[in-house]
Amino acid sequence: MKMRLILLSTLFVVSAGAMAQGTLTDYNRAYSLSNKFSNDNVYNLPADIKFKDSTNTYYYTENSATGKRYVAMDAGTNNSKSFGSKEELYKYLDIKLPEAVKPQFGRKHERHWMEVDEEKDTHPVVSPDGKLEAYIEGENVVLHEVGKPYTEKRILSTDGTLSNYYSAWIQWSADSKYIMTCKRRPVEKRYVYYVESSPADQLQPILHKQEYAKPGDELPFKVPCIFDVNTGKEVIASTQLFDKQFSLDGFTWTADNKEVIFEYNERGHKVYRVLAMSAQTGKVRTIIEETATTFVNYPRHYRYDFADTSKMIWMSERDNWNHLYMYNVSKGKVINQITKGTWCVREVIKVDEKTNTIYFSACGVNPNEDPYQIHYYRIGMDGKNMICLTPAEGNHQAVFSYDMKYVVDKYSKVDTPPVTELRSGIDGKLISTIAKADISKLKESGWVAPEIFKAKGRDGITDIWGIIQRPTNFDPTKKYPVIEYIYAGPGDAYTPKSFIAYNWNTTALAELGFIVVQMDGMGTAWRGKKFEELCYKNLKDAGFPDRQLWIQAAAAKYPYMDASNVGIFGASAGGQESTTAVLLHGDFYKAAYSSCGCQDNRMDKIWWNELWMGYPVDKSYEECSNVVNAHKLQGALMLVVGELDDNVDPSSTYQVANALEKAGKDFELVVLPGVHHTMGEKFGEHKRFDFFVKNLLKVNPPKWNEITK
Repeated sequence: MKMRLILLSTLFVVSAGAMAQGTLTDYNRAYSLSNKFSNDNVYNLPADIKFKDSTNTYYYTENSATGKRYVAMDAGTNNSKSFGSKEELYKYLDIKLPEAVKPQFGRKHERHWMEVDEEKDTHPVVSPDGKLEAYIEGENVVLHEVGKPYTEKRILSTDGTLSNYYSAWIQWSADSKYIMTCKRRPVEKRYVYYVESSPADQLQPILHKQEYAKPGDELPFKVPCIFDVNTGKEVIASTQLFDKQFSLDGFTWTADNKEVIFEYNERGHKVYRVLAMSAQTGKVRTIIEETATTFVNYPRHYRYDFADTSKMIWMSERDNWNHLYMYNVSKGKVINQITKGTWCVREVIKVDEKTNTIYFSACGVNPNEDPYQIHYYRIGMDGKNMICLTPAEGNHQAVFSYDMKYVVDKYSKVDTPPVTELRSGIDGKLISTIAKADISKLKESGWVAPEIFKAKGRDGITDIWGIIQRPTNFDPTKKYPVIEYIYAGPGDAYTPKSFIAYNWNTTALAELGFIVVQMDGMGTAWRGKKFEELCYKNLKDAGFPDRQLWIQAAAAKYPYMDASNVGIFGASAGGQESTTAVLLHGDFYKAAYSSCGCQDNRMDKIWWNELWMGYPVDKSYEECSNVVNAHKLQGALMLVVGELDDNVDPSSTYQVANALEKAGKDFELVVLPGVHHTMGEKFGEHKRFDFFVKNLLKVNPPKWNEITK
């Protein structure tokens, strides 16, 4: 009996050892993978592919077993030359090397992307005929004859004031007969403040002040004005068609100098118009109008004006799919829909007016492929003769020659290494295979490809696509907690589709003893507008019903995935969403690492939040707020914030921390000195590793000083 107990005890110890995860060995292996799985260990993979000017010569760099190579190839002859350095390549191609970056001393203020130009930086704008110049003086428009003293001038306007002044953004008509500008009514600006606690160049902390408009804030208002240079007559546009401005921009003169075309984005983003203002009467008419009951996804709009401005190509989701339309500018009518089908145009590469051809990328055209995979096409402006120029299955990245005669096409999938080909830009026929990536060194180091997996979403019909990342020492007899990396929202789709040697979000984390997954639930982009709109005024949805079904479907297929032990992490919008997961879906998600999250959409930047949450700010903002919902926390939560986050106001994180404290909830808060918008950098990554090891694997992680990084 005693011997039996000893044997059972021994078997238990062996079994426990075999099942151990989150150990020092796992950590050391995880931290070693970024070097082992580096792109430097992928051979025959052309990078930085470019065509030289208008020639048939293209050039690139690639790694080989003997080192880095610099290659120039002639698309017409397929002849190539290799060089051992960039200097040799550039000398051969007669390309000037970029100048070395000069050291910068002291701190210089550079305009932040959130800063709104007050349009007061005045300077003389010379007319196309070179005879006159216009500028702003004393908030008014002034004309001056080139070459004469500046004391000799014509004052065209007298009604400009400090609070309603003429913009220094002046545009002449091509015939030099008219000047166009706007009267601009500014608003008081909002600022956020950051304390840089540990600056590298001085001992004392620094207070930073940044312009930062938030949802609901007042915005500047513009009124286009046109002056007849000869008579001095001013015509001012009626604001009836653009009286609720989020923005008014894109001002361009028509080729006949009779109108100025501009774009109006209505506050709340339910209306978007392309308008034209008459230079003689000031009358404004509509060329294009986009409307929606939810939102017009304006960041993806594309507009091409023909040289004679008689026609215009416009991108729209009006039939649920992102497509191109041809417009008659003078009539403000659609001539024809250029692209059509249950798929999405992604980007217009070139419009060739001479051949009436459009080159573009799109996804979802091939019904038997992952609908997110990008291919490249050409099509006639009449919508006929659409040709796929990159037909191989995979996600494509194409570089065209200047004359569009050739295309260098690199394609892959997350589980398939890249192939690079030279194809015809006319019919897509294969000319030559340039390279097939060699990943043998990765495989020798234990590299494991993620699995592409799909499952039905909440409607039981729509496929939700994602990836499953397993550790290199994967053992199907073990039970693995699942961790989801999340980033959602209609701005894009976020799950990788191309080959990645080392995925910073999944590879090392999986190595600690997890299955790491990522997917695009409903409410993200490129599956049609109805798919996107589920998030409207409801960012807290974040596709969670689809995500949970997806993980459960994967676990049903792979029993080693423990769908009862799921964690989640993300940054920025993903930081908001991962926190939401443990507040509103704590029965499913047991632990969340949330970095730099916009935890309350009223605290974040104006454009992102008003686009998806609407204007004016209403109760839906409160309903989606992680601050308001903080008391619902279940499970473990680690909040991370960079003290210098200039994208999402750091106070958004501090406010949810405050609400959690007041609700008596246990959580962790990590503040990163000197760090901007981030997932956490090296320190935060290690904190994330330990957080999930403790809360999902239920073991104590190794001491930091024992780990080899």
